[in-house]
Amino acid sequence: GDISRNCTEDGWSEPFPHYYDACGFDENETESDNQDYYYLSVKALYTVGYSTSLVSLTTAMVILCRFRKLHCTRNFIHMNLFVSFILRAISVFIKDGVLYAEQDGNHCFISTVECKAVMVFFHYCVMSNYFWLFIEGLYLFTLLVETFFPERRYFYWYTIIGWGTPTICVTVWAVLRLHFDDTGCWDMNDNTALWWVIKGPVVGSIMINFVLFIGIIVILVQKLQSPDIGGNESSIYFSCVQKCYCKPKRANQHSCKMSELSTITL
Repeated sequence: GDISRNCTEDGWSEPFPHYYDACGFDENETESDNQDYYYLSVKALYTVGYSTSLVSLTTAMVILCRFRKLHCTRNFIHMNLFVSFILRAISVFIKDGVLYAEQDGNHCFISTVECKAVMVFFHYCVMSNYFWLFIEGLYLFTLLVETFFPERRYFYWYTIIGWGTPTICVTVWAVLRLHFDDTGCWDMNDNTALWWVIKGPVVGSIMINFVLFIGIIVILVQKLQSPDIGGNESSIYFSCVQKCYCKPKRANQHSCKMSELSTITL
């Protein structure tokens, strides 16, 4: 709302209407000590959590980057997932620094290019986080289904999905928000239709990941119940079992005990 003051002989008058009315604040709720303590406690709690996560993930990234023996498609996907978690933690710290720089909450919502850009970055990090979780499930499912698995080619598409899809969705959301709901710092999502541009793909990735999870469980149960686990000569899975657990001179004859293979699968 608009707040005005009059210039009088005694100086500026008091602002009217009161900013509680103009901004939609409830004076009793806003100045509640219990509510302030609650929000400060929640902020302190998730700050400690994100800080711990940031340190742990950074350490993991250093280890995975340092040792060449750990360089493989599976760990490259893990590394991208770790990066998305790291960016998510950083974006939360930046968002708090910009939106809550002033402790006084009794004012109208700020609306600057800086805070809007921070919110766009925050939503991008959250979306990329969910999509790399989806990539983890998709990779495992494909690994179990595909007999011949061209990992490098698949990893190229995984990268496009993991980082490219959030870029498109967040860009569309920002453009729509700028034209149809350019209010405040874009930290409130009162327009449900626009919010689904971001929330829809996230919910979709979670649902697909759940379906993949069920599919993975079904495949593993079928392997456990199969009378000839890994009997296919071209099976990558069985080849690994032969190299690790079968005697070299008898490996080509599939002489591994079924109980041993069942235990490995389990």
